[in-house]
Amino acid sequence: MSIPPRSHESMRAWAERSFIVRQVLLPAQAFIHTQVVSGAALLAAALAAIVWVNSPWEESYFDLWNTTVIVDVNLFAIEEDLRHWVNEGLMVFFFFVVALEIKRELAHGELSDRRRAALPVAAALGGMVLPAAIYLALNGGGDGARGWGIPMATDIAFALGVLALLGPRIPSQVRVLLLAIAIVDDIGAILVIAVFYSESISLEALGVAALLFLLVVGMIRGGLRNLLPYFIVGTLTWVAMLKSGVHPTITGVLLAGLVPSVPYFSERTFRDSAQGLMERFGDAVDRGDKDTAEAVLGQLEELTQGTEAPLERLERAFHPWISFIVVPVFALANAGVELSGDLLRDAASSSVTLGIGLGLLAGKLLGIVGFSWMAVRLGVGSLPRGVGWRHLVGVGLLAGIGFTVSLFITGLAFDDLELVSEAKIGILGASVVAGAAGYGFLRRLAVSRGAGEPEALE
Repeated sequence: MSIPPRSHESMRAWAERSFIVRQVLLPAQAFIHTQVVSGAALLAAALAAIVWVNSPWEESYFDLWNTTVIVDVNLFAIEEDLRHWVNEGLMVFFFFVVALEIKRELAHGELSDRRRAALPVAAALGGMVLPAAIYLALNGGGDGARGWGIPMATDIAFALGVLALLGPRIPSQVRVLLLAIAIVDDIGAILVIAVFYSESISLEALGVAALLFLLVVGMIRGGLRNLLPYFIVGTLTWVAMLKSGVHPTITGVLLAGLVPSVPYFSERTFRDSAQGLMERFGDAVDRGDKDTAEAVLGQLEELTQGTEAPLERLERAFHPWISFIVVPVFALANAGVELSGDLLRDAASSSVTLGIGLGLLAGKLLGIVGFSWMAVRLGVGSLPRGVGWRHLVGVGLLAGIGFTVSLFITGLAFDDLELVSEAKIGILGASVVAGAAGYGFLRRLAVSRGAGEPEALE
């Protein structure tokens, strides 16, 4: 860690430079790095689930996740198997972080500017509508009709992980575009889950949840910064949503929407205050006054935390836990599918498997490229600088990697174990093909452009 300079002007420059690095560059770098590495953790967990189910210890897998866990306190009692605790409880934190990412992008990121947001919004819309339409064309009116939401989702961690394998050969704007499309895609998936995959509604429980949300609003406006009261009220809100019939993971989305995206202290306040505090710290160190130096460091810590928006601080704090614990545990609990010869033969002729596969592979690609082309032709959007149409084709291929949210919706859409297995095979198969095709296409594009081949249709 560099030691700040002592002169007035150099102190000011150092404070401003440190603020930019801390507030902008480091969070962005950490976010991408976490997403990339978490893709490897997610893949390892999914492979572990598949190997476990297809091993001699298959029964122990299902016994574990079918284990009933009961929580009974004075206010409420919940009885669910372990898989449901993961899907309806642990995944609340996943959707909480997803919603924080969405709010950050809407407030400060690629989606904050209407003109820049037009293209990823159009692309994501096409990447949701066309896969759902393809699936319904094959399954409408049948037993698998409720699975139309499965091929709509894109897995950010896996998609960015594959893109990261290409390194600097791919323009950084392609990564930003893929991230923006995937985040808009997440908004659509959240709406689909909330509207179409909730059960019969209990107005009484929903009213209790609404009152608890108002309590959280009051706590925020009152300036309460201690996280423990928020966790307690948030847990009670989750219970109320669970009892209401609305899928309880939506609790995480709604609570994230309340998190302030504006810091308590302005950048100017940070600059001016940090300068004075650092001078006091330097003087205390020179005098050997340890108590004063520690007190000043505490004030600096409070100033630093207050200059970072609560949204960004919570996102950074939660992201590693979500990436390396929550999502891998979810994959371990849900990716297990028996790859027997009979099941694979049935899946090969299953309209559910085919609908998911074509939706993720053809629907995502055609929807993203087609709707983007229309947005550009209509003048409502434009390709980012450095991004060509063939880059967008690669993005469309990678967007066909549907895993975490696709598996999540599978569990909501189907109760029939055969349909669940066929859907999982479609998700896993299409995701592998999409990842390999996207990587191969973009790698070849990078090599050809490096050799001087011009970009078509730019």
